[in-house]
Amino acid sequence: MTILKQFLKDDQGQDLIEYTLLLAFVALASAALFINAGGSIAGIWNITNSRLNAAAISAAGQ
Repeated sequence: MTILKQFLKDDQGQDLIEYTLLLAFVALASAALFINAGGSIAGIWNITNSRLNAAAISAAGQ
């Protein structure tokens, strides 16, 4: 019974588990942000590319 009480009072691994859970949450949040940002970056790249093509065609016509 004494061993069981000591085991329940022992909290040496608690900090490690808390930091691991926090790190996992940060990693998942970062991944979600990067996935959403990928579409935005692709959209910006496509708009920039089309405007540069239009400017090149306009410059070549003059």
